[in-house]
Amino acid sequence: MLYRMYTRWAFKAGYKVEELDYLEGEEAGIKSVTFDVIGENAYGYLKGEMGVHRLVRISPFDSGGRRHTSFASVEVLPEISDDVELYINPDDIKMDVYRASGAGGQHINKTSSAVRLTHIPTEIITSCQTQRSQLQNREYAMKMLKSKLLDLKEREHKETIEELKGKQMDIAWGSQIRSYVFCPYTLVKDHRTGFEVGNVQSVMDGDLDGFIQSYLKQTSNIK
Repeated sequence: MLYRMYTRWAFKAGYKVEELDYLEGEEAGIKSVTFDVIGENAYGYLKGEMGVHRLVRISPFDSGGRRHTSFASVEVLPEISDDVELYINPDDIKMDVYRASGAGGQHINKTSSAVRLTHIPTEIITSCQTQRSQLQNREYAMKMLKSKLLDLKEREHKETIEELKGKQMDIAWGSQIRSYVFCPYTLVKDHRTGFEVGNVQSVMDGDLDGFIQSYLKQTSNIK
């Protein structure tokens, strides 16, 4: 649902979306998905979406029609340029190769071209499976890994990677930045800014501008 929401917002805003990695859920839905939003100021608008999102609804997978609460974590990182220097010890990277499983071109599932990189010291994992060769998938996965490592360094300056990893919030109650409530009433509320919208469906269809603008105003101290 979040993936659909963000892609719809991106298309409405004139951005291009390129899927990089897709992992289906064990029973239904998506376990994880990585995609690139391409266009001017894309990161500037979307950076406030990073955090835990909470969904309250009557689950279509519950035959008893009971209300369920679920959580999903959204991570937003800027794409770093090739001239940014960040040394990563090759011995700290573990590379796994596997067959791609998501939607893609004709090459999907024919060869083991998908790549998963694990940065051993931080246990950060990045993967890419939608490019046409193992080399291209590795390049994309490496770019994502560099972005994540730079983000960790910049957020806490000179603190160690180990300390940063320990400060990440749990994907659970009390840590959410926004709630999407379908039942017993309809409401989408951002818990940081207080901005809320009663039309849940319009938000799920990509109407995020109010939430984005309220967050940017709050973080830039514009009253």
